[in-house]
Amino acid sequence: MNLFNIARQASITGIIAVGMTFVILTGGIDLSVGSVLAVSGIVAAYVYKGGTSLEAGQAAVSSVGLVAPIACVVGLAAGLLQGACITWLKVPPFVVTLGGLTAFRGLTLIIGSGGPISAFDQNFDWWGQGKLWDLIPIPVLIFAAVAILAYIVLNFTQYGRYIYAVGGNPEAARLSGLNTHLLILSVYVIVGFLAGLAGFVLASRLNSAEAVAGTGYELTVIASVVIGGTSLFGGEGGVVGTVIGALLISTLTYGLTQMNVQSYTQQIIIGAILVFAVWFDRVTKARSR
Repeated sequence: MNLFNIARQASITGIIAVGMTFVILTGGIDLSVGSVLAVSGIVAAYVYKGGTSLEAGQAAVSSVGLVAPIACVVGLAAGLLQGACITWLKVPPFVVTLGGLTAFRGLTLIIGSGGPISAFDQNFDWWGQGKLWDLIPIPVLIFAAVAILAYIVLNFTQYGRYIYAVGGNPEAARLSGLNTHLLILSVYVIVGFLAGLAGFVLASRLNSAEAVAGTGYELTVIASVVIGGTSLFGGEGGVVGTVIGALLISTLTYGLTQMNVQSYTQQIIIGAILVFAVWFDRVTKARSR
């Protein structure tokens, strides 16, 4: 069904976009998510295959349940490192994550020796290609579970209220006794963790972990969040809007593909939509004041 195809296409970037929502709600940004996805996926593949050799058909690790957490931990570590640079070294998020975009991509090339790691077994591929009841793709279920959990955290927990407080007015939040450094650090850990999860799911879906995986994903992820109504200036937005934004971009991409519009042109259109969404957000805020 086209509906499930669109949802499956949106699931990888959607998982990361949920994490990016936390980051943007605090007024931050993460440009490295595509590279974190790539390095997490290739580490998981390397561990599962026991190396980079494409001839090694048998898995070196008996359980995918041991490999998926490895990808998540790699992403978490990347987010922790960047969050520490932002909060403790006082380096702007744009600069830190721009550096991470390049550094983690280079690390991916080193681990994979410049090439892909592929030819996994069915146990690995099921997480990206399998379906529940022969109908609902597994990546869609993972995306839904992540979105529901994030929605609960942001709307029904004290931590969620603190995130909105930091994004709304960081100085006021700090003077109120909130540990703003720890809260900002935590959102980069969250987006890193989810980028790692998305890296594993993407490698499973493609039956290949590639050094170029996730290239340009940062644009699609940020566009999903902003189109969904989360302000780039922090403090406003939510997960529901992000899910809708991810599905809208997936629908747009799917429609353009069906119309035989080149992928390069699609990138131009998505970029233009992102700029328009930010402009609209600024105009709306100005009028409300």
